[in-house]
Amino acid sequence: MQERSSVDELVNLLRSELNRYSPGGKLPSSRALVERFRVSPVTVSRAIARLAAEGLVVTRPGSGAFRARPRADATPPPGDTSWQEVSLSGDGGPEVLPRTVDASGVLVTLAAPPPGVIELNGGYLHSSLQPERALAAALARAGRRPGAWGRPPTDGLPELRGWFARETGPALTAADVLITAGGQSALAVALRALAPPGAPVLVESPTYPGMLAAARAAGLRPVPVPVDADGVRPDLLAAAFRATGARVLVCQPLFQNPTGAVLAPERRGEVVRLARAAGAFIVEDDFARYLVHDDAGPLPPPLAADDPDGVVVHVRSLTKITSPSLRVGALVARGPVLGRLRAIQVVDSFFVPRPLQEAALELVGSPAWGHHLRSVSAELRIRRNAMAAALRLDLPALALPHVPAGGGSLWLRLPGTETGTDEAAVVAAALRAGVAVAPGRPYFCAEPPSPQIRLSFAAVAGATEIVEGIRRLRTACEETLGRPPSRSEASGGGAAARGA
Repeated sequence: MQERSSVDELVNLLRSELNRYSPGGKLPSSRALVERFRVSPVTVSRAIARLAAEGLVVTRPGSGAFRARPRADATPPPGDTSWQEVSLSGDGGPEVLPRTVDASGVLVTLAAPPPGVIELNGGYLHSSLQPERALAAALARAGRRPGAWGRPPTDGLPELRGWFARETGPALTAADVLITAGGQSALAVALRALAPPGAPVLVESPTYPGMLAAARAAGLRPVPVPVDADGVRPDLLAAAFRATGARVLVCQPLFQNPTGAVLAPERRGEVVRLARAAGAFIVEDDFARYLVHDDAGPLPPPLAADDPDGVVVHVRSLTKITSPSLRVGALVARGPVLGRLRAIQVVDSFFVPRPLQEAALELVGSPAWGHHLRSVSAELRIRRNAMAAALRLDLPALALPHVPAGGGSLWLRLPGTETGTDEAAVVAAALRAGVAVAPGRPYFCAEPPSPQIRLSFAAVAGATEIVEGIRRLRTACEETLGRPPSRSEASGGGAAARGA
């Protein structure tokens, strides 16, 4: 059993037994709990710490753990927050953009599913793919570094900035890099720095919901530019620049979320040229570079690697490839824009905690880093193939136009576009069947062309769980769409499902 599961179980058991003890009463010793529940001393220590954090027990060094006494003010009288409804809606005249932000598309990938539900909507690597031992060792070494708990430079540790610069391109240096609290924070800083409230920002369609939420939180107006199998379309991008006067494009040239598309070689220079001609910046979200599958072949360099004019503001992060809690990323930029990015970053968060930066340096500088990248690369390919095969077998009517060589998910089109398939009904039925999937609607900033869903193969335990999740999804589709057609009946969809 994993240590985390053992801790959870012990916490639940101890919590259920607390009523046996009077307030202030002493709980059994750690040794007694170890013998009774047949768990390790570390598990007992972590469980007691959890209960203490919840205010249920009090620990006294040398004496043990005691049931906490109820606080007199444990249930304060309810307040009246109704005034906020008036305040938050008082934006003024009709030209002011609403300040409300729809975070539902982000929360879908952050919320833990109910017990027993297979998580095909997750946004992070499953714990079995995370380098937990390497992270623990890196954090322990980092904590012992001289000055590890002091105040870091506001731009970030020079050594870490230098590492990100080398990872991005040979012409870049540490002076071109700002360390951020993960990729989401970097995107939010870039959007606020590059465009004033009310301005349009061009975005790929479909695209990452977290970016759309960050753009709207900054008061920007996302304008969609369609993506095909080769990435964002230059002809439509040129038309969008002319029509809107936008000065920012946000794109994911490598394994785009959610389609998995890679910007074609012949389009890369054209996209940068169009932005330069429009006097616009490109925010390059390079979120999936470390999520490449081991059958992908050589990867194209970032757009920022060959950009002497500073058109591209590059975003990358260590979070996706390591752990949701290692929130360390970078903004890479050239020219005066770096000063504006720095100012907003400092105002927002001062700096990224130094222990996290030191731990990141320890991790990427250790032999474990290369081993982790290789093992994740191989495992993601296995899981991708398992999901694609299960879809072809059980759900051939769900069109899978592209099987990517990177990232952690597949993007599918639901059948029955002409008859008005209810995407939300499929998602709800899937949850009832015991599998969580991500609806496609939040990935569009305008009306979607068809009902779609996104399925993650990175957030689950392995191929067996993937196959079971697709079986449960078939049950949901039978409930909402009727009997799925056989492979011969769905030859059109089945052909599409074979991917590119």
